[in-house]
Amino acid sequence: MIEMDVLFKKTKRLERKVDLFLDLISQGSIIFEMALSEYIEGRFDQFEEHFRTISEMEHNADDLRKEIETQLYLESLIPDSRGDVLGILENMDNVMDASKRTIAQFSMERPTMMPGTAEEFLKLARISKDAVESLVQATRAFFRDIHAVKDHIHKVKLYEGEADKVAERLKRYIFSTDENLAHKIQMRFFVNNVESVSDEAESVAERLSIYTIKRTI
Repeated sequence: MIEMDVLFKKTKRLERKVDLFLDLISQGSIIFEMALSEYIEGRFDQFEEHFRTISEMEHNADDLRKEIETQLYLESLIPDSRGDVLGILENMDNVMDASKRTIAQFSMERPTMMPGTAEEFLKLARISKDAVESLVQATRAFFRDIHAVKDHIHKVKLYEGEADKVAERLKRYIFSTDENLAHKIQMRFFVNNVESVSDEAESVAERLSIYTIKRTI
């Protein structure tokens, strides 16, 4: 009985760490959207502050993922699902990486925003954030209510599809302007970077879907 109590406590500690990790991914997506909004609106001091915040979050998420990985192996917790759990966490970490990497590119290159693109850039950032939020919900469901995963994954795919449409529309507009070619190419690069967050979320959602099928067979 004592052994079962110890195992239960260890598992609950693991669950709390996973929750904290997912909280960081969710918060990172919100900071990502806020930072882009501030950059586009010319509030560069606030933008840089949020860049530092998301960089710290990314570092903390990476450390927490490694802690969870170590705990899973050292304490031999959930051996049947260990590989899937580690795969999910590693892939979720990639989403945070994509968010931070995009903000870092804005911080380093300081692109001059092209007139007429602000609204669509903001929309693309918001949709990408929504895709990540739905992915976080899908991942929480994987641990708590496996049958709810599918609905959240559907939303991730829906948001990713919308992001594709906005990104294409934005790029078509950019290349229809009289701006010089170098500026157009730079703007396309940043559209692709912002869109990459929703792309990464969809990629993780597809893997999560496979893990879910394995658990329900």
